[in-house]
Amino acid sequence: MAPYDAFLLVSFGGPEGPADVLPFLRNVTAGRNVPAERLAAVAEHYELFGGVSPINQQCRDLLAAIEKDFRGNGISLPVYWGNRNWQPYLAQTVAQMRADGVRRALAFVTSAYSSYSSCRQYLDDIERARAAAGPDAPQIDKIRQFFNHPGFIRPHAAAVAAAASTLPAGDFDLVFTAHSIPAGMSAASGPAGGAYPAQLAEAARLVAAKAGYERPWRLAYSSRSGPPSQPWLEPDINDCLAELAAAGSAAVVVSPIGFISDHMEVRFDLDVEAARTAAAHGLAFARAAAPGTDPRFVSMVTDLVLERLDGAPPAWLGDLGPGHDVCPEGCCGRAAARPAVAGR
Repeated sequence: MAPYDAFLLVSFGGPEGPADVLPFLRNVTAGRNVPAERLAAVAEHYELFGGVSPINQQCRDLLAAIEKDFRGNGISLPVYWGNRNWQPYLAQTVAQMRADGVRRALAFVTSAYSSYSSCRQYLDDIERARAAAGPDAPQIDKIRQFFNHPGFIRPHAAAVAAAASTLPAGDFDLVFTAHSIPAGMSAASGPAGGAYPAQLAEAARLVAAKAGYERPWRLAYSSRSGPPSQPWLEPDINDCLAELAAAGSAAVVVSPIGFISDHMEVRFDLDVEAARTAAAHGLAFARAAAPGTDPRFVSMVTDLVLERLDGAPPAWLGDLGPGHDVCPEGCCGRAAARPAVAGR
C-alpha cells in the first residue's frame, strides 16, 4: 500500500463567540427535531463562558504539540484539522488536502472509546467529506481506540493524584465520569456489543491503580440529553455525589476519564453543576484535569502513528488488548436513539 503522506486531527468542534452558539447547536442536532427551548437551555451553558467552547483552542494547542513531537521523532507528515460541527469543517479540510495532493492520511479522532457517536459516526463523517471532495479525495484511515494506552492512562492518573492533594487530609472517594449515551447505543458499541462501558471501566481501573487508589471507585455519567422516557447510561454524576454524601463521604475527586481535554462538557457539567451539587451536600470537591497537551499524551499520538508507519508494536495496559485498526463490519452500529445535544 502507498505510504501515508498526511496526518488529520478530527474533532467535534465548538462555537468561538456568542453569535456561533445557536448555529453550532443546530449543526449538532440537525435532523433530530430537538425543540428550540432545549437548544436555548444548552446555549445558556455557553453564555457562562462568553459563548466560547474551549475545544477549538485545545485542538489548536494539541495540533501544535503533535507537530513538534513529530519533528522530534523524524515524522515529516503535514498536519491538518477538521471538525464535525464547526469551523474548520471536516469537508473543507479534506477538500484542501485533495488540493494539496494528499493521497493517504492517518486520522486521529479526539475520542478514546468505542460507540456510534465516538467512533462510527466519525468514520461516516470522513466518508461524507471524501465524497464531497470528489474522486481524487485522499484515502483516510482512522487510528485505533486508545482508552488503555499508557499515554492516556498515566496523565489521567497523575491528574487524580494532583487533584487529591488539594483536598483536606483524610479519605476521599474517587468518581470517574464520561459522556452518557443511550442504552441502545451502548449495547451496540464494539464488535460484540457493550464495549463503551466496558472500556470506560477498564480505563478507570487502570487509572485508579496507577494513582495508588486502593478503595472502591465509581463510574458515573454526565451530559444526558435525551427525553426522560429514553434509557441512558447511569448513574448521573450529580446523583452519585448525593449518594456518596448520604453514605458519609466527606470529600471526592472527579476524574473525566471519558474525555481527552477540558472542553465544555467538563467545564460546565463538572466544574459548574457537579461542583454545585457537591457543595450543596457538604462534600469537598476536586476535579482532575484531562490529558490535554500533557507530553505523555502527545507522545501517545506519535506512538499510534508509528504503529501504522513503521509497524511498531502496539502499547496497551490491562486486560482488553489494543483496539483494532480497521473496524469490523457492523461494529458500533447506528442505534435508533442517538444523543440529541452534546455541548462541548
